[in-house]
This record gives sequence, structure tokens and C-alpha cells, in this order.
Amino acid sequence: MGDWLIGAPALALLPATAFLFLYAARRRQLALVAGVTWLCYAVYEYGMRRRVLCGGECDIRVDLLLIYPALLLLSVIALVATALPGRGRRAR
Repeated sequence: MGDWLIGAPALALLPATAFLFLYAARRRQLALVAGVTWLCYAVYEYGMRRRVLCGGECDIRVDLLLIYPALLLLSVIALVATALPGRGRRAR
């Protein structure tokens, strides 16, 4: 991922939108979770860029060592879950 998300936090809205569209189309909860997580990350990164969420020295971003792998793992799991065929609904 890297610097392009730090330099342009609005780019995080692209995967957020894609996952929310996947949720609307397939109704998979993981797609919704991934979309909302990407949306939260976009807001977080924008706050970091505007220096609202950091105390002044925002150049060393240790937080990204946790955030990027988590976003990547969640995205891959959501894509796989969305690609799998749906289970039939049980009749009541």
C-alpha cells in the first residue's frame, strides 16, 4: 500500500466504495465490514494528514505497521467470502 495512501487519503475511499458496492450486491457481512473499515481508515488518514490526530511529529508512522497488514488481510478475506457461492436460505 504505502505512501500513496498517506499522500492522498481520499484514495482509501476507492476500496471502501468497492466493498460497499459488493455488500449491496451480495449481502456479505465481511464486505460491509471491509468497506466501513476502509472508510474509517480514510477518515483517520485524513486526520493524520491535517495533523488533527497527531501531536506534531507525524513523520514516523509506526501505526501503519499494524494498520496496513490488517486492512490487507481483511480485504482478502472479504473478497474470498464475497466470491464464494452463497448458502441457501432456510425456509421457516
